[in-house]
Amino acid sequence: MLTYATRRLILSIPTLLFISFVIFMLLQLAPGDPMAQVPLTVPPEVKQKMREALGLGEPPLVQYWKWLVQVLWLEPQVMIDWLTNDTFLFGWLPDTNLYNGELRVISWQTRSPVMDIILQRIPQTLMVVGIAYIVAILIALPIGIYSAYRQYSVFDQAGTFVTMIGFSIPPFFTGPLLIVIFSVQMGWLPSIYDTTHVVNDWESFKVQLQQMIMPVMVLALQITAQLSRYMRASMLDNLNQDYVRTARAKGLSEKIVVLVHVLRNSMIPVVTVIALGLPAIFGGAIITENVFKVNGIGQLLITALFANDLPMVMTLTFIFAVLIVLFNLIADVLYGLLDPRIRYD
Repeated sequence: MLTYATRRLILSIPTLLFISFVIFMLLQLAPGDPMAQVPLTVPPEVKQKMREALGLGEPPLVQYWKWLVQVLWLEPQVMIDWLTNDTFLFGWLPDTNLYNGELRVISWQTRSPVMDIILQRIPQTLMVVGIAYIVAILIALPIGIYSAYRQYSVFDQAGTFVTMIGFSIPPFFTGPLLIVIFSVQMGWLPSIYDTTHVVNDWESFKVQLQQMIMPVMVLALQITAQLSRYMRASMLDNLNQDYVRTARAKGLSEKIVVLVHVLRNSMIPVVTVIALGLPAIFGGAIITENVFKVNGIGQLLITALFANDLPMVMTLTFIFAVLIVLFNLIADVLYGLLDPRIRYD
């Protein structure tokens, strides 16, 4: 297992480099210019100097190499001297090539380190999207298991109806609908997520819970619909296998057959779905965060896209790629734990 994981980690390095290169080139081909938001009263020669300060006057390959060095925080003195000897670093101001003496990716929009901004936004995203994902898993798995075991029952039909609603109604409709019902009409819950709220006693904790309910509900509904259908389909496929009939013939209780033998084999495809969905926790929910004004990673990404902040967009997408590769590896390792027949070494 360790050999397999090490080999996968080594192979993921060229994969991530290729992904980052493709993302960078696609962003270079995208329409838009960071100088588009500069007022028309600014003289053309000043705009040109600003473009040079942002590194936009250099070839794309040079820009990509400088971004890669910065995002990996490679700080040997030889590299710093080479980058700063005659040109400005990509995404840095001309008078601050090094941010506090460190090699950092700087946002064009805020003129501050990209990773510092991301780390400030992650707690809000984890608070909402992370809790929504945990709630969805805790609800979806039992629903999928019981729906498969009681196929075509009233519970199964009701679960199918609810999951179809979760699949069909997008968050940009569900979010405003909940705001109208619970905030405008009933006045029970706040419509805006206050990211400056500080929890220091029981009353402030209740306020925090109240403002989290609606965004968590919107996200959990969608995730629950997906996971419960996967869980149900996987359970139905395993309930008709020969080993289930053998286990029942040996006199094992129905609880042991379903919750031990069938559930363990049924979790293999569900683990894949969960593992691929976990990076979305760190990626945030762009639509939901904008509807409820959650100051998280999703809102940061959409803001950077509208502002043509390429260093921010590039760094965020690269982080998402790293998380996807990492959680794919975790899912593959979990396969061996769930199914003893799977061997990697």
